[in-house]
Amino acid sequence: MAIQTSLSAGRTAGISIGAGLGLMAAAWTLMALLGLGVIFELFPVLYGGAKVIGTAYLLYVACSMWTNASVAVKPRIKPVGRAVRRGILVNLFNPKSVLFAAAVLVAIFPAGIDFADSMVIAANHFLVEIAFYTALALAMNTQAVANRYMRAKKFIDRGAAVVLGALGIRILFRADIAP
Repeated sequence: MAIQTSLSAGRTAGISIGAGLGLMAAAWTLMALLGLGVIFELFPVLYGGAKVIGTAYLLYVACSMWTNASVAVKPRIKPVGRAVRRGILVNLFNPKSVLFAAAVLVAIFPAGIDFADSMVIAANHFLVEIAFYTALALAMNTQAVANRYMRAKKFIDRGAAVVLGALGIRILFRADIAP
């Protein structure tokens, strides 16, 4: 999505969608550090619901990517605010972000870190995301890289669709992923 936004709407929109993705990823990180995993343990039905909704979303994205793999990226002008909002919404409903934050980050950082440290970790996560998506948007707006991507788009999109679909199914049926 970040690549296609950069190609279709330009660098600013690509960086903006990255900002939205990064903001929500950092928010998930902060929520995990402040106790999201505990909420899922106390209310397993919420975790089950997140898994089902997340799986449905991943399968929807995978099917859409597979179906549109042969469709060329069309230049469009997208307002920056819309790109940020779309990035936030994508990561809001992205189970990978929630599961990563709730399972992996909580295992990496010690229990009981204070709010200030949690904020620093979340801010660092945001800065890493922004750096990555900015570099991606800048790289995708060079003609050589864009041309190579467009030649390989069908294979990249279909490969990504298979990975996302498999991840969605794995998340749904694996009981050991729970935080």
